[in-house]
Amino acid sequence: MKSSRRKFIQTITLASAASLVPIHLTHSKPMATQKIIHQVYFWLHKESDVAEFLKDAVPMLGRCKDVTQFYQGVPAPTEKREVVDHSFHVSCSLFFDSLEGQAAYQKDPLHLEFIAKYSSFWKSVKVYDIML
Repeated sequence: MKSSRRKFIQTITLASAASLVPIHLTHSKPMATQKIIHQVYFWLHKESDVAEFLKDAVPMLGRCKDVTQFYQGVPAPTEKREVVDHSFHVSCSLFFDSLEGQAAYQKDPLHLEFIAKYSSFWKSVKVYDIML
């Protein structure tokens, strides 16, 4: 009886300790299993182009082969605070199952067509890539 209680306490202790391993240690996973979020922010030359850019241009990115999820939008009318950037005109978030998928997206014909066809619309673009 004492040995099963002791074993139970040891098991619970190990399980509890394992749950405290920091999430940032996931960088040791193989590249193919890393999920990537590719966030793109566009500042357009003309604010009047936002509707056309959202309707015709940005959805092309979501149709690229390796994109698993896609969202597009404009700045939310949230409270003006020093830490919130409302200055961009259009943003999109693209999700990939791996670093390889994100790398393939960079060469995808639709992505390259988007750049060739619509780069004249933006004065600036900023990208943030996040690994989950």
